Amino acid sequence: MNKTIKSRRNFISKMLVAGVSGATLLSTSAYAGGRNNAKATSTVLTEEQKDTLFYIYQEEKLARDTYIKLGKVYPDESTFAYIQLSEQRHIDSARELCVKYGVDISQVDEDAVGEFELPILQEHYDTFMIEGDHSLLDALKVGEHIEVMDIDDLETAAVGMPSDVANVYNELKEGSLNHLEAFEAAISRA
Repeated sequence: MNKTIKSRRNFISKMLVAGVSGATLLSTSAYAGGRNNAKATSTVLTEEQKDTLFYIYQEEKLARDTYIKLGKVYPDESTFAYIQLSEQRHIDSARELCVKYGVDISQVDEDAVGEFELPILQEHYDTFMIEGDHSLLDALKVGEHIEVMDIDDLETAAVGMPSDVANVYNELKEGSLNHLEAFEAAISRA
């Protein structure tokens, strides 16, 4: 009986985390696309800033793709399924920033799980798949590692960016903090 109640509480907690992250990112995504901002942007990004936008976009895909694959390896661990949905919204927000600021994303196939344009992210993905295949605990630690990496990268990437980009990055970071908490809770259960 206690196990059933605890399981339901964990499920409800995960759904709340996914729901709050989703609602926040839906509003953030609309903001990134300029739909909540009547005035069009006149900000021009440097090539380095555009590269950073592209990196963040691909890094969000890295998280989603990793969780898709690990979720298939460990189908009884629902953390991967819930967070991959949120990561899709992160991708959407980052993509809209790329479009808004003229970052070329035409070579990216978002449906090609595990394929990345940036070699470093391809290396990360390949490594995460090897590490996550060892055990459920290792897979959850991969998730924890990804979220810590995302948080650090988003904080660094926001420096010097226009306020709309920095705001979206801050919202993505808040989502990653929620994801990190979910992975830490799953690790403690494993």
